[in-house]
Amino acid sequence: MFRRTGLLGVVCGLLAVGFVGGTAVGFRLAEGEAAGEETAVASPEAVRVYENVLTPLEDAAPLLADYPEYVQPVEETRRFEAPAIVDEAGADLEVRAWRFSYNARGIIEMPNRLRADATAVIMVHPWGIDDGQGWRTPEPAGVCDFCTIEKNHLAAGHTREVVDPLLKRLRGRVNQVMFSLRGGEHPVHEKLYRSIRKTPTAEEREEGAQELAEILNGFDYTGEPLPEELVLSESHPVGDYFRQFPGLDAGARYNNEGFWELPTPVCADVTMFPQDVVIYDNDGYPPLRDFLKENGVRHVILTGYATDMCFCKTTAGYENLSQDFNVFLVGDATLATFPANNTPRYATNAHISFASLDQLVTQCSWIRFTDEVAAGGE
Repeated sequence: MFRRTGLLGVVCGLLAVGFVGGTAVGFRLAEGEAAGEETAVASPEAVRVYENVLTPLEDAAPLLADYPEYVQPVEETRRFEAPAIVDEAGADLEVRAWRFSYNARGIIEMPNRLRADATAVIMVHPWGIDDGQGWRTPEPAGVCDFCTIEKNHLAAGHTREVVDPLLKRLRGRVNQVMFSLRGGEHPVHEKLYRSIRKTPTAEEREEGAQELAEILNGFDYTGEPLPEELVLSESHPVGDYFRQFPGLDAGARYNNEGFWELPTPVCADVTMFPQDVVIYDNDGYPPLRDFLKENGVRHVILTGYATDMCFCKTTAGYENLSQDFNVFLVGDATLATFPANNTPRYATNAHISFASLDQLVTQCSWIRFTDEVAAGGE
């Protein structure tokens, strides 16, 4: 749709690139600016000029402040209001969002008006670990997901309290509710979950649930204990120490051989409906992109785990999706990994704030249907 070349940061007379209901918004170059410093390839779609007017916001409340036990609220000294980027005819879903700009020297907020029937909600990597389905953290030193049983249970609470209510509120009115899982589609997955290829019958789902329990509970979740002795050299003992006792080893030594070949279930803490779709990382991004486009999706509301890794880097991560869709990261419906801490608050704040340099961030309370807003008198 567009191509950027040359130096970034040419600001005089330059309007930001965005999308409006799937319509590309191009750059406008200042008179006399050298072609090639910032160029835009003409799009076959209609374009509009986005007036990048920033109005200071006074005494604005902290962002992402609804669930401070999970996410540290975002506070900045400078906040601005800008016009809507997405403003569709027939919109019935309001998604206010923000981003951070070093060049603007502050946070920029804007309203957005989307059509729900052109919107998908995707939850990244809701792994069903330590949730009663059978897949569990190996003992005595195995690691998986958030890497300790206690951290996995904390994430499960976040799923129940934050993510699941959002999905329930949106399901039935948005185009798709989807979940992504690591690895490929295991035969038992085909019986349990709808995919982009197949929708299982009720009988297949029942059979699959029983089969999954048998597979997961039949595995030996016993690995080796921590090493009792390490061999350290005189000249480089620190390097020797970490090579023999790294901070994270999720391999067969501690997790037991075959652990990562087990089928990962969708966590029991999220409510799944038969029409929900599960996608698999091994399929790659193009099949997901094509499925969404074939179903008329232009916007993606992204939730899930982990903010610093899977949420950005995997098949359904925002680095892929933002190439083709208007993506909104739900900043309080994600958790970052949090080594050396007993809370994800600060890690999640840091990683979602960093993402806001190039992504739009929203929050659960900012995603509202227009009829809900009208009923509430706002």
